[in-house]
Amino acid sequence: MTSLGPIAFLGSGETSLAGGRVFEHLARQIEQPLRIAILETPAGFELNSAQVAARVANFLQTRLSNYKSQIQIVPARKRGTPFSPDDPEICAPLLQANLVFMGPGSPTYAIRQLKDSLAWDLLRARHRMGAALVFASAATIAAGQIGLPVYEIYKVGQDVHTVPGLGLFDDFGLALSFIPHWNNTDGGQELDTSRCFIGRERFEVWCAYLPENHTVVGLDEHTAIVFDFRQRECFVMGVSSVSLLRTCNPRIYPAGSTILFEEFGSIEIPHPLSQGISPAIWEMASSISPHPTTGEEIPPPEVTALLEARQAARARKDWSRADDYRRRIQALGWTVQDTPEGPKLVRG
Repeated sequence: MTSLGPIAFLGSGETSLAGGRVFEHLARQIEQPLRIAILETPAGFELNSAQVAARVANFLQTRLSNYKSQIQIVPARKRGTPFSPDDPEICAPLLQANLVFMGPGSPTYAIRQLKDSLAWDLLRARHRMGAALVFASAATIAAGQIGLPVYEIYKVGQDVHTVPGLGLFDDFGLALSFIPHWNNTDGGQELDTSRCFIGRERFEVWCAYLPENHTVVGLDEHTAIVFDFRQRECFVMGVSSVSLLRTCNPRIYPAGSTILFEEFGSIEIPHPLSQGISPAIWEMASSISPHPTTGEEIPPPEVTALLEARQAARARKDWSRADDYRRRIQALGWTVQDTPEGPKLVRG
């Protein structure tokens, strides 16, 4: 069993130059081939969520071309649908992934769909087997112990409140939450849009709801913090800084800084590593060989996205649109085979 994989949180810019450097830093630590799974969940409520994920996949395919990257999109969009995060077939790419990414969308939607789900439990298990995790934007908030309901506050107008997050670090004894877009200035001089668009005043209200000894990590845009469990330290990458807040008093760490784990509190590595994960999930995550053995070529992200769009069209009984997607897939050199187990992409 390998050691715990690294975890990176980005304040924004997963497809920027700074984000690319974070991915490349992690790729250098991973045994090739690089097998990337992109979880679509945070944007699963959007009609173009497949395209959102595909843009990230295309960026990584180019940026990490030297690492023999194999990229698959996990369309775990919504429970109770054919694209459920509890569907083993939908979640299958997570079983072989050695790098998992989640990014833009809605934090509260991601929390609702992933809490206690098969996808989230497999992600946690794979991390404990050595896979790297990367979270950006909405996923960064969702992964924390306590979430910031961004859109509900600054778009809908709800009162400032907290929501329970996915608690990625709960089994490690750390009470951590994350706020991306920490230094956002989209509002200019007229409107404070820092602290992930809600502004300092409302953030202080949110912060006051946090329990004692809770740590908030504020991530400036195009900036990341990377947790290295082997060295028991974090380091800051990107163009700006990371802020650590306990009782809402910030300590600022510029890019290039190293932060010891002890500054977050007393971290405890789960023992055994399966602690907090059901035996069935652990067995599922452990039983698959980390290296594909079929020798089959993995479809590129744009083909996978078209296949998912075709499935959605078929579910709506929009046969004309589904046939159009099939033709577009064929134009890219792939054939769709409809089998009892679901559609299969075959080269040629």
